[in-house]
Amino acid sequence: MDTTDDTTDASGVLDEAFQRLHAAGPERLGRLTNHAPMVAEALVAHGRADAVHRWLDLYEERLEEFPAAVAPVTDADWPGALGDPRRAADWIAYFGRALPEHGWRSVLATWWPRLLPGMYGGSTHPVIRVGHAVRALLRDGNSEPRLTELVHGLGYWAARHHPLTGITWLPGRAHAAASLHAVPPVPAVEGGFPARLARVERLPAWAGDVTDPGTARHRLAELVRAATHRYATHGHGDATMLVHAATAPSAVLRTLPALPRDLWAPSLHAAWKASAAVTAMYAPAEAVPYVPCASPGGVTAADVLERAVAHGDEHVIKFADTALDVADEQAHAAALRAIELSEPLA
Repeated sequence: MDTTDDTTDASGVLDEAFQRLHAAGPERLGRLTNHAPMVAEALVAHGRADAVHRWLDLYEERLEEFPAAVAPVTDADWPGALGDPRRAADWIAYFGRALPEHGWRSVLATWWPRLLPGMYGGSTHPVIRVGHAVRALLRDGNSEPRLTELVHGLGYWAARHHPLTGITWLPGRAHAAASLHAVPPVPAVEGGFPARLARVERLPAWAGDVTDPGTARHRLAELVRAATHRYATHGHGDATMLVHAATAPSAVLRTLPALPRDLWAPSLHAAWKASAAVTAMYAPAEAVPYVPCASPGGVTAADVLERAVAHGDEHVIKFADTALDVADEQAHAAALRAIELSEPLA
């Protein structure tokens, strides 16, 4: 079911939200991501522009001021600034100069392969923010606030760039769902995302031989669907963090239409590695069957959207957004499971 609202009014609301948010930094408390731009875009994408500013009013106390600059990032010295979270303002300024000069599609095509290996920094949130920004640009066209949102997303990603190396690839499975099931857990399931990520050493191979762009897009959609479905039975392992096994590859999938086709297969491979790593870090050993309480007609997109908006948690809304894109009853049930497991926005 396509619940996208492409009206001028919805686009205007999103631009207003972006303008309201771009004075804030990409993080708070030195480590937690500012989810507001992503949630605003998700609400507009599914026809709930009316809820955007009310939600921002509730979330606003979590925003922090835009960080101070350190030193300009240049074309000559950017590798030394990559992955330095202190340089977030410098990176955002860099992309703010690059987009008007080269165009957003050209900048994205240049930087996507540079940033893609480091999509683990910021718990995968930077690539998710970029995916939302690209979807808004593809859907509604260029505007200064939408272009600035992409600037902020790319800058945040560059500042938080963090690769995952040293992986031993285990024998894989034919399908994404079976491969996710075969992911071995990290040796110690304790600590935050960076601590757990450092323990990810073995992952099953999947779709590693894919080189055709069309096949890559198909397999990436399969991964998003499998990770979304799996949340329904495994989300109890960590209600918040496990959504990223689906939302990170979903962001990559949304970005593909704006990328050169020769980047599609590398994007699939990076998305699989990220989804599998999140699964290794947070998935529980045992599945728990889940049957949602639903209306007589079953779990519908309208049910998911209404309940997610009423609940208000940022990860719930973004996961529901991905589930609505997957658009089947299992995905809708997974979104309802996230609502049941998560604390609502106060």
